[in-house]
Amino acid sequence: MTLELRPLHIAVIVGVMAIWGLNFAVAKIGLQQLPPILMMALRFGLVALLLGPFANPPKGRWRAVFLISVTLGLLHFSLMFTGLSGIDAATAAIAIQLQVPFAALLAAIFFKDMLGWRRALGMAIAFGGVMLIAGEPRLQGSYFSLSLVILAACIWSVANIQIKMLGEIDGMTLNAWVAIFATPQLLLASMALEDGQLAALAAADWRAYASVTYQSVLVFGLGYGAWYWMLGRYRVTQTMPFMLLVPVFGVLSGILFLGETLTATLVTGGLLTVAGVGIIVLRRPRVAAPEVERV
Repeated sequence: MTLELRPLHIAVIVGVMAIWGLNFAVAKIGLQQLPPILMMALRFGLVALLLGPFANPPKGRWRAVFLISVTLGLLHFSLMFTGLSGIDAATAAIAIQLQVPFAALLAAIFFKDMLGWRRALGMAIAFGGVMLIAGEPRLQGSYFSLSLVILAACIWSVANIQIKMLGEIDGMTLNAWVAIFATPQLLLASMALEDGQLAALAAADWRAYASVTYQSVLVFGLGYGAWYWMLGRYRVTQTMPFMLLVPVFGVLSGILFLGETLTATLVTGGLLTVAGVGIIVLRRPRVAAPEVERV
């Protein structure tokens, strides 16, 4: 395994972080025309079509992978994108980073992984940053949507624990089967919780379908393909810190493409959140499984 990151590979990793960060604005554009759970069903359905034919069967792990699809595919993404539909992309990009502190807390509970004062401090700083942003007047009336994003971060950490208990498994294989299992679950959830799906699909223009394609092909196909390639070449300690760039690109995407306002409170809260997450990641990079889908 290569020990020193090559400049070309650094550029690849930063490019992946940019693709993932920009997804917050791209998804927000799609959510202007499509119900969130339906849009996730379309996203996972396209991923299943693209990767399903090449996915190896998870022999002896069918039940575990199916349960991960419920936690990650159905619950996490439904909550995340329903919340995103009600708040700005920048706030969502920062708030969802609480998945790492949640993962550290659950790792301490399930794996007796001692937090230590540094990671405990990182958790406090990260949560404090999000609380600071939540206090902005512009978020009044949007607390429910913000709470859905934070709950999605917590659910993601549960999926993180499930994947760790699963043991060694190829990331693409795992996510392909999660997509296959999650697609019908999301369709049923959309039928039960949303309405006007057919009308929305008929009225949606190219931007909505471009958003779904971006999420499926670029975020997952290209982004995760390159990410798993880098994970195979370098240590997790070298690659995971780059994840801290995702909220940075997420905030910038909201400002550049959606005209969102960059406030002093947002900058301060965002820096605190990223700093807190950074402390956790740098202290124990494997606290968050690198295979689990994040955006």
